[in-house]
Amino acid sequence: MKKENPELVKLITDLKLKARENNAKIWKDIAQRLEGPSSNYAEVNLSRIQRYANEGEVIVVPGKVLGSGVLDKKVTVAAWKISRKAEEKIKKAGGRVLTIMELVEENPRGSNVRIMG
Repeated sequence: MKKENPELVKLITDLKLKARENNAKIWKDIAQRLEGPSSNYAEVNLSRIQRYANEGEVIVVPGKVLGSGVLDKKVTVAAWKISRKAEEKIKKAGGRVLTIMELVEENPRGSNVRIMG
C-alpha cells in the first residue's frame, strides 16, 4: 500500500538514508515498521513506558504515545505522534518529547535507544 501522508513518506525515506549513512539498523527497523499498515502501528500508553523504561532512557515509538497512566520517570520519548495529554505528562515528569527525526539528528547511530511498541 502506498503511503499518502507526505510527512510520513519523507520520514521513512530519511530514516532509511540515515540508517545507511550511520550503519544504524535501528532507524531501518523504525522505517520498516512505519511502512506497514497504520493499523499495525504501535499505540503505547504512558503506563507501559512507566513499567518498562528506566530513568533517563531514550524511547522511540513507531506509532502513537497515549496519555493513559502515570509517569514519574525522566525519559526522552520520540514518536510518530504523541497525544497532548501524554506530552504534558512526560514534560511534567522532567522528560523530553522529540520527533523521530529530531532524535535521529541528536543520535545518528541510534545508540542506547529502545524501541517500544
